[in-house]
Amino acid sequence: MLELIALSKEIFEVVKKESVYIGILFLIGLIILKIIYYKDSFIVSLRFALSLFWLFVLPGYCIMIYWEEKLDFLERFVIGIALSAAVIGILSYYLGLIGLNIKYHGILLPAALVLAGIAFNLRK
Repeated sequence: MLELIALSKEIFEVVKKESVYIGILFLIGLIILKIIYYKDSFIVSLRFALSLFWLFVLPGYCIMIYWEEKLDFLERFVIGIALSAAVIGILSYYLGLIGLNIKYHGILLPAALVLAGIAFNLRK
């Protein structure tokens, strides 16, 4: 039990340290989106950046924390985005076949992947 507590604290410290990097990357993405869509208001660009962050970055990061010891932050970040896009695309397709309305996919799938990544890392 003591090992599990130490491991959870170790993962928490890694996430705390890397959350600064993720915040900086979010701001860079927001600035790039604002430059690209300069005619739109700041709120529109912020909503777009937040939606991309929620849909692709956060689930991918949570899944890739498991490989924190083997891969560097930037490698996990890029692989996580691609992995999240693939998994959300595939799950969205099959949930649509089952009959779940598409308006729920943008909320449920990233939340499920974030929770699965956290649960997977706690079992590690």
